[in-house]
Amino acid sequence: MPQRKAAEKALRQNQTRRQRNLKTKREIKSALKDFKKSLENGNSDSQEKTLRKAYKALDKAATKKMIHPNKAARKKSRLAHRLKQKKDDKAS
Repeated sequence: MPQRKAAEKALRQNQTRRQRNLKTKREIKSALKDFKKSLENGNSDSQEKTLRKAYKALDKAATKKMIHPNKAARKKSRLAHRLKQKKDDKAS
């Protein structure tokens, strides 16, 4: 346990930040999972919708420095590539 007032405050701040970070990371994970499920189901409308949701979650996290901006860009690129592959497979 913290011995000083400043240390107590720092502990409170760290706990608050940790909760905020975990919430953002959970949102990213769920958005990516929803997108993968929509790819399996095959409804193109829901695929576009979940892709936008995933983009939004990744961009928010990158803006808040939760994840590196390049990591967000890389994930977005891979998601778009998956969607394109799925559409090409359907067209064939």
